[in-house]
Amino acid sequence: MRTIDLRGKNFTPAELLAAVPRATAARAAALDAAEEIVRAVRHDGESALREQAARFDRVTDHEIRVPQSHIDDAVAGLDPAVRTALEEAIARVREGSAAQVPAPRETDIAPGARVTQRWQPVGRAGVYVPGGKAVYPSSVIMNVVPAQVAGVPSLALCSPPQADCGGRVHPTILAVAGLLGVDEVYAIGGAGAIGALAHGVAALGLDPVDVVTGPGNNFVAAAKRVVAGIVGTDAEAGATEILIAADDTADARLVAYDLISQAEHDEQASAVLVTASTALAQSVQQELERLQGRTRHAERVAAALDGPQSAIVLVDDTETMARFSNAYGPEHLELHVAGARDAASAYTNAGALFVGSFTPVSLGDYMAGSNHVLPTGGQSRYASGLGAYTFLRPQQVVEYDREALSVVADRIVSLAEAESLPAHGEAVTARFATGDALN
Repeated sequence: MRTIDLRGKNFTPAELLAAVPRATAARAAALDAAEEIVRAVRHDGESALREQAARFDRVTDHEIRVPQSHIDDAVAGLDPAVRTALEEAIARVREGSAAQVPAPRETDIAPGARVTQRWQPVGRAGVYVPGGKAVYPSSVIMNVVPAQVAGVPSLALCSPPQADCGGRVHPTILAVAGLLGVDEVYAIGGAGAIGALAHGVAALGLDPVDVVTGPGNNFVAAAKRVVAGIVGTDAEAGATEILIAADDTADARLVAYDLISQAEHDEQASAVLVTASTALAQSVQQELERLQGRTRHAERVAAALDGPQSAIVLVDDTETMARFSNAYGPEHLELHVAGARDAASAYTNAGALFVGSFTPVSLGDYMAGSNHVLPTGGQSRYASGLGAYTFLRPQQVVEYDREALSVVADRIVSLAEAESLPAHGEAVTARFATGDALN
């Protein structure tokens, strides 16, 4: 794992952004590929999806629309211990998501003048659950439960067909869909799934959705950028990221374990440590060398840690640690520092923040009650993770009576004239005139 030494320099915000380790070439290539894939799905529908399944998933002649019998079989075959864990995770995420639904609020601007702020769910949502190198039943929960809590009435789920499952969606994915009552499931993977959800596929009975959510690789994240403006999307949750901010009180062994835990997702995963402690940096490097060869996905971990997107970053002090982290805007941020709870206030940009040595990202992946679908690529500087609010639209309901409108009628006319929009004012004065207000 390479070291980036930023000590002894007074960085501007722009210079810190430039110093952040990113695999920019991979993201650029993904966008070009995603555009082509989504375009093919929009024009050719099912035939494009089957061609993509053969090319990317090594699957042919599969049932793209998953029969209910497959879902029922998966629920029946679910390991009891896994089912218990999933049901606990569902309950925790449901409780955490419920806190994200704002209550309607009525504001009386003046007598007879009321504005109500309400939050309306979208009519239909499409959620994506990745496959490939790992199986993510937890991502079914993280997508579906917030949509259900928000009150979305129609929901479609896509996940890749699996060659070693006879072209079916992985049974554990299907089982969780069954536990959550999701019966519209499609065996579609990658950028093609995002395109199918956004544009619909009539031959499959897949209607377009209003919002597309879910994690995935860089191609999935890029596909969301391609369909943005056609549908709403959550933040682009691409290849996973972890940034650990640590001082000399941190346990190097735990820091190394947590870096490895995210690196095992994908060769493009980002694992970054920022510290002002040279001793800690050296110790973490030693622990990584000791531990990474012992983990099951050692080759994948080694590729991620050796990639340009991963690094140990040395800075001068704790203030610069926070500034670097805020410039990076990580998906997952762990604080292994003295007084971590108080220190957290300085770390403003992160998809989710994990405070203290007993709050690893793994907790958030499964059982914290938070959501693990989070923005990557620095988007946490301006975007949030997935939640019930992702599926809600704020609306204002305005209600004035005659007297309340009359109080501001002259002011409306004055502003309408100032903007050279006289008909705006006439639409108001007509309500108080007899006959035609234009005469």
